[in-house]
Amino acid sequence: MEKITKEVYLKWYEDMLFWRKFEDKLAAVYIQQKVRGFLHLYNGQEAVLAGALHAMDLTKDRMITAYRNHVQPIGMGVDPRKVMAELYGKVTGTSKGMGGSMHIFSKEHRFYGGHGIVGGQIPLGAGLAFADKYFKRDAVTLCYMGDGAVRQGSLHESFNLAMLWQLPVVFVCENNGYAMGTSVARTSHSTEIWKLGLGYEMPCGPVDGMDPVTVAKEMSKAIERARSGGGPTFLEMKTYRYRGHSMSDAQHYRTKEEVEEYKKIDPISQVLATIKENKYATDAQIKEIDTRVKKLVSDCEKFAEESDYPPINQLYDMVYDQEDYPFVQHKI
Repeated sequence: MEKITKEVYLKWYEDMLFWRKFEDKLAAVYIQQKVRGFLHLYNGQEAVLAGALHAMDLTKDRMITAYRNHVQPIGMGVDPRKVMAELYGKVTGTSKGMGGSMHIFSKEHRFYGGHGIVGGQIPLGAGLAFADKYFKRDAVTLCYMGDGAVRQGSLHESFNLAMLWQLPVVFVCENNGYAMGTSVARTSHSTEIWKLGLGYEMPCGPVDGMDPVTVAKEMSKAIERARSGGGPTFLEMKTYRYRGHSMSDAQHYRTKEEVEEYKKIDPISQVLATIKENKYATDAQIKEIDTRVKKLVSDCEKFAEESDYPPINQLYDMVYDQEDYPFVQHKI
């Protein structure tokens, strides 16, 4: 694994702070009804992404996840202005405004969604890894899911085939404690989700998902195992989300005190504490980072606000069109 240096800590701080503020801005404009539909925010889980990106080779590795998917493509290199524009439903978005919050996608940056079907991305992640192995592309796929998705049968089918074919995939459960609004303890006899890998003799284990250093180390091991032909790994990232499952979540299933308790181990605060403790940056330099983050979020909002909505003909142009079947006219 690439060494975790002063520069890495500073990048983590700036990236994670931007992701947090980006999501906060989306929450604000959602209340103003500038973003419609469902909105699932990542606040609190940033260390899982920061640590993984440090371990990945972004020139070839892939990522696929569920619908809490705004900041992952940004980390993979997608222009954050385009991500915000997509949530606004604007033509300048990553999918020309046709995907929205749950379906961010970028083939160019090897981010394959953004999937609204619970657990639907798990076999797709295995499929991406199968293709990489088949074509000998030396790439690894990171396939994320929530703690609720592990109840889906597709996970077990994917685990079985991934082990049978020794696919270069890392399955990652982001266990934030509540599948929508139901705790793991109320849906599973065993609350140690990582143990699901044991039934397939898949390397597996729990990880502190609030610490990017721990995430980076464990992800690096899993990625190298996959890249060297050692097959898949299943990691349970024990993390926490500060906001509800979505913006419409009243959060009656937990107390405010519980949320505040988890904020004491906030990943951004942990990284900032390390920066200050080791004097990696002065207060003035930290303030400069904060200012840059604030400006970038503002730029994203401005870009989305000023972009146009898709023209009506786009609805027809983006529908499959078969030349020798003239009975349905898609164009207008």
